[in-house]
Amino acid sequence: MSTFLELGLREEISKALIDLGYENPTVIQEKAIPQVIASSQDLKAFAQTGTGKTAAFSLPILEQIDADSKETQAIILSPTRELAVQIGKNIQEFSKYLKGVKVTTVYGGANIDEQIRSLKKGSQIVVGTPGRTVDLIKRRALKLGSIRWVVLDEADEMLNMGFKDELDKVLDATPVEKQTLLFSATFPREVESIARNYMENPIEITSGEKNKGSDDVTHEYYVVNERTRYEALKRIADVNTDIYAIVFCRTRRETQEVANNLIKDGYSADALHGDLSQAQRDGVMDKFRKKSIQILVATDVAARGLDVTELTHVINHKLPDQIENYTHRSGRTGRAGKKGISVALVNGKEKGKLRPIERIIKKKFVQANVPSGKEICQNQLMHLIDKVQNVEVNTNQIEEFLPSIYEKLEGLDREELIQKFVSLEFNNFLSYYENAKDLNDLSSSRGDRDSRDSGRGRQRDENMTRFFINLGRKDDLNPARLIGLINDQRITDNIEIGAIDILDTFSFFELDKNFEGQALSAFEENDPEFNGRGVNIEITKKERSGGGRGRGGNRGGRRSPSGKSNEGFGRRRSSEGSSSRRSGGGSSHRGRSSDRPDRASSDKKTGGFGRRRRER
Repeated sequence: MSTFLELGLREEISKALIDLGYENPTVIQEKAIPQVIASSQDLKAFAQTGTGKTAAFSLPILEQIDADSKETQAIILSPTRELAVQIGKNIQEFSKYLKGVKVTTVYGGANIDEQIRSLKKGSQIVVGTPGRTVDLIKRRALKLGSIRWVVLDEADEMLNMGFKDELDKVLDATPVEKQTLLFSATFPREVESIARNYMENPIEITSGEKNKGSDDVTHEYYVVNERTRYEALKRIADVNTDIYAIVFCRTRRETQEVANNLIKDGYSADALHGDLSQAQRDGVMDKFRKKSIQILVATDVAARGLDVTELTHVINHKLPDQIENYTHRSGRTGRAGKKGISVALVNGKEKGKLRPIERIIKKKFVQANVPSGKEICQNQLMHLIDKVQNVEVNTNQIEEFLPSIYEKLEGLDREELIQKFVSLEFNNFLSYYENAKDLNDLSSSRGDRDSRDSGRGRQRDENMTRFFINLGRKDDLNPARLIGLINDQRITDNIEIGAIDILDTFSFFELDKNFEGQALSAFEENDPEFNGRGVNIEITKKERSGGGRGRGGNRGGRRSPSGKSNEGFGRRRSSEGSSSRRSGGGSSHRGRSSDRPDRASSDKKTGGFGRRRRER
């Protein structure tokens, strides 16, 4: 195995890496670092999450950077604030022995004036989110005329989030002669479109097989229905006594509801999503890294850039809308040589989504049974006993109290003492699971109906209004393009988008019911077209209780004129019967405009992706 010095890096960089505990490069680093140092050819690099991509592109840049010049020489674009901050922090650590090298990280949600002041002092390397980077270019605070390297990190997610326009503007501000480095954990068609648009004859390197999941991660699924989904989540948390996990949800609303329910039920949990301020997000992430929080409930976008190497589990409360995102989710665990488990909670309909994921990650999901109350109590009790057995006793501190304690307990024999101790610590837990139902017996619950398709009475969120639209798969409509079309009408800022069902010639989508009138008016006034077709939306007032896949029932509306935890336990119980609110019915796709593309695009090279509302 080679060393970093053997890859062509100077001693100052190698010393910083050794200080951080990195003695030998990973596979992607072994391939990328010498290539970027030796050649100015553009590079496409594909590696699983957690394999050291940040060092793979930043170390060769640091090796060649001109520290005597204050001009910006490298721009690194990242899809999210969290990932940008993490990259900036890593580069500062890598360059601590390099005199004169300065890194500035720019992103929305932070004080732009402070970022401008930092740029004016001179930064050879700028790490930024696309939206804030474009803002700074427009203000002439960020000048990219001397750029030698452009790095597109998590390139697939930047397209998913609709940053094509921003990428165009940033690339337009850079010289023609530069080296473009594209790094991605997955390899969808959209990444190829980036290469065609922004790169010239790139060389391609990979670490392992493209898109394949980590060998250190096992994949399990539990069959649930909407009535049992949250309870199954709690049982998985309870049976794993040392759980340290991220629970992924689709939307901000779902994320906050699940987190609130977990906190209410006594779990050490919190939420991470785009509705939080940057200070709140930083606070949550700091607590999670320090393990003050055991369970982090997050959206896909918010969780990008979480550099945590000890996660025991990733739990998909709902599978992602785009199956490639499963690779990003599961890649949060099984890092740095540690083993991890990726869990999917699926209803009967969602089971079909596992097969395409298996083809991408080249691994099989293993079905597991939702733990029983007896299993959970057994695990928790043995965990408690193990902790008692291994506790270190400081006799000096308790010695003066021992005579009184012995006197109090002298009437109890060994068995009675153990029984009372266990009961004191464990009674609430035993009571909670005393008559626990078998959650694997779905036949006793009507909740399975919640997951059925749109024409068969799927349970709907009462806060949402369901719309019909006269576009479908035959029009090249997909969820991202539909969300972009909705956002392009500027109905309102940050509108919640619910379930989306794309059919052959028409589709359905849900919007926050408070804006149904504005939605109808916006589509009518804007009279939009999609791939040359006039767009028609209507409210679906009533759904059929059975039958085939029709338009979801009688429709009405206007048409457009175009035709906290105990020691040793995953939670504490404040009451025996605490239960959850359901976070919404099962659906094929869910979203919110601020987590989704905000404009549809007819550019075929981008795979039809628009852009999401940016976090400025």
